[in-house]
Amino acid sequence: MREFSSINEILDFAIGEEQAAVDFYLQLAAQSKSGQTRKIFHEYAEEEMRHKANLLKVKEQGTFQVPDEQVRDLKIADYLVDVKPSANMSYQDALILAMKKEKAAFRMYSALAERAEDPSVKALFLSLALEESKHKLSFEIEYDDIILKEN
Repeated sequence: MREFSSINEILDFAIGEEQAAVDFYLQLAAQSKSGQTRKIFHEYAEEEMRHKANLLKVKEQGTFQVPDEQVRDLKIADYLVDVKPSANMSYQDALILAMKKEKAAFRMYSALAERAEDPSVKALFLSLALEESKHKLSFEIEYDDIILKEN
């Protein structure tokens, strides 16, 4: 796993990850034939753009707040099969893909936090992991409200 020597390197890495998520969702939107799915992927991309903007703000100001909160985990993503992006992706598959992507990002930042020796670096990674867990929860709630309640 990658080693970081400064907070700025971590922030640059996280900013790059958020941009990669923006690009990923925009690519899926461009490939989607369904107007509803295309709209959802654009919304996901906008959310990731906001996270990138927040990280840039932290980098510019040199300070960040680590929220002291717990995020519920509905664990819905744990029981769903992986889906591959496709042009004809259903809304259900789009939600599954988003949940799995956010879960992977959460795990990555959590693993980096475990390896961090500097308390401020650890706190930053934990804060990023918390943000990803919030994203995953929002997708799980949407999945529960729309997909599971319909079935």
